[in-house]
Formats: sequence, structure tokens, C-alpha cells
Amino acid sequence: MHITGWTVALAALGAVPAALTQSRVVAWLWVIGVVVLALVDTWLAPPTHTIGVRREAPGSVRLTQATTTRLVVANLGRRRVRGAVRDAWQPSAGASDDRHAFSLAPGEAETFRTPLTPTRRGDRQAGPVTVRTFGPLRLAGRQRSVEAPAHLRVLPEFASRRHLPSRLVRLREIDGRTAVRLKGAGAEFDSLRDYVIGDDVRTIDWRGTARRGEVVVRTYRPERDRRVVIALDSARLSAARVGDAPRLDASIEAALLLAALAAHAGDRVQATAFDRAEQARAASTGSRIVASLADALAAVEPSLLEPDWPALVRLVESRVSQRSLVVLLTTVDTSAMDSGLIEAVAALQRRHQVLVGSVDDPELGAMLAARDDADAAYGAGAAARAMLERDAVATRLRQLGAEVVLALPDDLAPAVCDRYLALKAAGRL
Repeated sequence: MHITGWTVALAALGAVPAALTQSRVVAWLWVIGVVVLALVDTWLAPPTHTIGVRREAPGSVRLTQATTTRLVVANLGRRRVRGAVRDAWQPSAGASDDRHAFSLAPGEAETFRTPLTPTRRGDRQAGPVTVRTFGPLRLAGRQRSVEAPAHLRVLPEFASRRHLPSRLVRLREIDGRTAVRLKGAGAEFDSLRDYVIGDDVRTIDWRGTARRGEVVVRTYRPERDRRVVIALDSARLSAARVGDAPRLDASIEAALLLAALAAHAGDRVQATAFDRAEQARAASTGSRIVASLADALAAVEPSLLEPDWPALVRLVESRVSQRSLVVLLTTVDTSAMDSGLIEAVAALQRRHQVLVGSVDDPELGAMLAARDDADAAYGAGAAARAMLERDAVATRLRQLGAEVVLALPDDLAPAVCDRYLALKAAGRL
């Protein structure tokens, strides 16, 4: 039995005659009368099993974007039913206005919409639907919870996509500039054109010259259809919060922006999230890679494990046979000396071009600048030491031939893409 607010209010009114007449008998008679009416109202309330519910949730939505879920409520009985339902979701699903009143005739159905604004990425699960029916007096009613399974996949926000147009402009500039002047490891044949004074004689196409009767030269452009392998470290250090989000979220933003840019450049992109084993994988061509990667990474959460770097090296070697750009989105600090990151980069760099991207903690910069008191001075010393140790690890990685990008969370994605464009312009991919 469910007691409504009206019942409580009527029972409370029993205190009024008791206060005026100083008679407990009157008060008890008042309360007993209200309880009897509530019991009768409960007995007359329609049974809750005559109410059918069905959820219709959208497939996915990006983090911070709003969406709605639909709840269909149907009267399966033979009498009119008045009541209310609650469309419950996980708190991180951001459900608002999830209580809906209804009045349904026999065989009638009504659809209610619950706004959702998720606050965390991943799969957000729906809770049970609470169905409540009222009696004629609305003093009491019946209530039960109905399981109506549904989930909403919350994709990464991909806020870094605002940097994509400017990087695409630079990509087109690289293609246009290098079509006539670039000749390197990452260049492929583009077209033939007439020879002009100053052209490198080594670019003369003698077979084309013989066919046309005029001297022609080959032009080149940055090679397309290259392989880009993105590996996101989802192990212990990726769980550390930098600003308002874990390190892993900044790595996901960098992976999405780089995948979008590489797809526009005509490169083939593969991505993996790993700790001790592979947690997610995405591989596609063209613009589909961004949607595929966002869906694959949506449910990836940091694990409190150390990464297995040798396993990652074996994984990369098993999936790409030709020279590729391997992007490792991880944490560069002193733990890299013992975790196996240095050895993994050295092994990958023998056949591939490695780019290591790491998130800088903005609190280190704030601590380094603080000199207000003795505690702040000690904190500044600790921050300076941490930054020196991080720079030493980055220097070691660069000595192995890898590219290293250290940037703040909001700057990591564009910085990684800038380094990718620089490698492509230099013909090093």
C-alpha cells in the first residue's frame, strides 16, 4: 500500500480538535477514520499489474549533449487508471523530470519523454520503472517496480574536433606544396609535367619523355594509404585525474582528432586500448573510423594494473607488416624506466616511426610558480624535480628516434596532430 500526502495531511488535522478539546478520544477517532478510508481507497485502487510499460532509449549520444528516452505506459485492464510512473536511470545519466502522471482509459496508452544529459561517458543503465496507481479518493494506492531494461551509450565528447578545420587547411597546403618539391621516404608518384629550368634531373621520366617528345619530370606528394596505429594506455596511470577528468579522456580526444585527420589524409587507421590485454579495438577507412573509434572507446575505463608493453609490441607487429606511424598515448614520467616503455619504443622504432603523446599536469606549473611560504617552496622544489625527471625520460625517448609530445590536457590533441603533419610534410612516414 502506498500512502499519499493527502492521507498524511488529513491525519495531521486530527491534532487540531485534540488541541481544542483536550480529548485524545477525538484525535484517535480522527486518525482511525483516515486510516480506514486509506485502506478502502487502497482496496479500490486498480492493480498495478494491469499497467504495461516499455522503454525506448536512443542508441547513443555524445557526452554533454542532451537526449530523451521514451516510456510507453499502457492500460491493459478494463477500468480507467489514474496514477504516476517514475523513469529511473543511473545518476550519471543525468535524468530530469522523470516522474509522470497519467490517466488512462481501458486499452489506452501514453508516451512520456524523460530528458537525459549524461555527465560521464560509457554505458548508462536504466533502473526499474516504478508504477503507482491511486484509489478514487487519492488517499492511498498500490505501487510496484517493473524491470524494463535499457541502456544508453555515452560517446566521448570529442571537443577537440574544433581544431580539425585548421589542420585540414594545413594538410591541403602540405599536399599542394610538396606535390612538386618533396621526394622522400614518405612520398609517392603524383603526375608528370613539363621540365622547367631548376628541376632536379633525377626526376626526369625518360620513358614519358620518349613518348611525348618533350622532357617531362615526375612530381610527388606525401604518400597516402599509410598505416597509422594509435595505442591508448588504459592502465594505472591513466586513471590519475588531470584537471576535471582522468588522463585517459585527454588521450581519447587526441586519438579521435588524429584519426579524423589521418582519414582525411587517406591513411589507414587502427586503434587499440590496452593495459595487460586489449580492452577495445577499432579499424576502418575513411570517415567511418571516427564513429567506430568513438563507439569502441566509449566504455573503456582505466584499470589499476601495470601496462604490458612487450604484449603491445607483439600486438602491433602482428597487425601491421609495413612501416607505419605508431602513436602511443601514455604517461611519460619516471615510472617509464621500470615499466618497459623505453624498451617498447626501442623495439617499435626499428621498423616504424613512433610518436609518444603524454598529458602534462597543470598543477605542476602552478606549484612551480608558488613561493608564498615554506610549504609552497617545498612544493615548488618537488614540482621542479618531477619535471626534470619527466624531461629526462622524454630526452631518452627522442634519442631512440621517437617523437615526443608533452602538452596540457586541452592542448594534447592539436599538438599530436601538428606533429603528425610535420612528419608527413618531411616525408618521414
